[in-house]
Amino acid sequence: MPDIEERSPAPGPASSPLPSPAPVPRRIVWLPWVVAAVADGLQWVFLPLFAPGIASPFDATLEVVTAAVLVKLCGWHWAFLPSLAAELVPGVDLVPTWLAAVWIATRGRRDR
Repeated sequence: MPDIEERSPAPGPASSPLPSPAPVPRRIVWLPWVVAAVADGLQWVFLPLFAPGIASPFDATLEVVTAAVLVKLCGWHWAFLPSLAAELVPGVDLVPTWLAAVWIATRGRRDR
């Protein structure tokens, strides 16, 4: 019969398969918010330019660059994929989907 000390401990909260998000510095949490706000704000300010037409490639370029920068800053998160798809649809791009995606991707992260 094995001793009590030889038995493996029962799984508990310490051995949870889903680790909690690691604390990140303040600039890493706020920088994606600034990038998302600037990208969403540019679409409101330059609405006539970003309307479907001759400047549409600039709008698409802005969205792809914004997605790349946010993935670089926050890491990959599934919330960025539907935001990118929604931003490429004319009319829907006026909704601040980048801000919503950053909120989803950074929620639960704490400052050090």
